[in-house]
Amino acid sequence: MIVGCLALNASFEPLTMVPVKRALRLVIDGKAEIVESDPAKFVRSARMTMPRPAVIRLTRFIHVPRRFRRQVTNTFLFARDRYRCQYCGRYQAELKPREALTRDHLIPISRGGTNEWTNVVTACSPCNLRKANHYPHEIGMHPLTAPVEPHFVHLSWAVRRLTPAQSHYIRTFYGEQMLHQLEALERRGTPPDAHHHHGRHERHDTKLAGD
Repeated sequence: MIVGCLALNASFEPLTMVPVKRALRLVIDGKAEIVESDPAKFVRSARMTMPRPAVIRLTRFIHVPRRFRRQVTNTFLFARDRYRCQYCGRYQAELKPREALTRDHLIPISRGGTNEWTNVVTACSPCNLRKANHYPHEIGMHPLTAPVEPHFVHLSWAVRRLTPAQSHYIRTFYGEQMLHQLEALERRGTPPDAHHHHGRHERHDTKLAGD
């Protein structure tokens, strides 16, 4: 299980999940402060040792669009689709040794398609190769579910489980109902070994970035 760091705006509103090293760099550069940390885990360098941050808060307020749009990456795309090919229905754990999950564009880039959440789906390599640059209706390959832009909280839960401290801020700004939705998502979830294919366990001691 990979546990990232929840980044809050200066107003304490949750913004996004960031890697621990990125959070540390923001703190070291004076752009953020540590709000919650894990006292059992530490980050070390030749010059300092500190508890590993679980929640950071930006020191300056940043304005964000009403609908926060996260860039599409394979990590979050696969998480949205629960590590399952949207054409044949196989989960990552069911793929053959030389097969892999890939990104497929419903409307191919070569035919004017865009790299947006509503135009991309998870596809195993054989299905991606078969679909090639066709439209879904041209080859009879339609995704199991319509692609949508997910809420970042759902993505964060799908990729890395929120800690109790992080959940507190989600509950404060998004309400108890959001946490219930996340718990329901986890129960439906991906196959038990899906997370093992998409990230290694973090060590308890982490070196500070740049040291």
